[in-house]
Amino acid sequence: MRLPQEADTPAQINIVPMIDVIFAILTFFVMSTLFLTRSEGLPVNLPQASTAKKATQPARVTLTVNKDGKLFLNKQPITLDKLEAGVKEKVKPEQSLTVVLNADEAVNHGKIVEVMDRVRQVEGVKLAIATRKK
Repeated sequence: MRLPQEADTPAQINIVPMIDVIFAILTFFVMSTLFLTRSEGLPVNLPQASTAKKATQPARVTLTVNKDGKLFLNKQPITLDKLEAGVKEKVKPEQSLTVVLNADEAVNHGKIVEVMDRVRQVEGVKLAIATRKK
């Protein structure tokens, strides 16, 4: 007994889910780029002046204290005695300097207070302590 020949249906690729994914990705990129722009005021055409100064970002220096208590200023080893002079070298005239303190949580509290005290003795320097989110 022979079965009648059935017509083979052609293979199809359903692209509707792929289009949905592409539009979702496109929406994500559009929304994320909208949040990247920094608006600090209303958009205006500013006048020109020959004595105008460019807005400068404060300079940053990273001070790291590892778990052994060793100090590093911008990844360069430094001693506690030379710390104040090393930070003074980084201070530029008419520009504020922010020292970001990255200290391991295992370091003795007294050591960190001593490091912070040395940094605070440098004039024109702001101190920030780096942490991580819980």
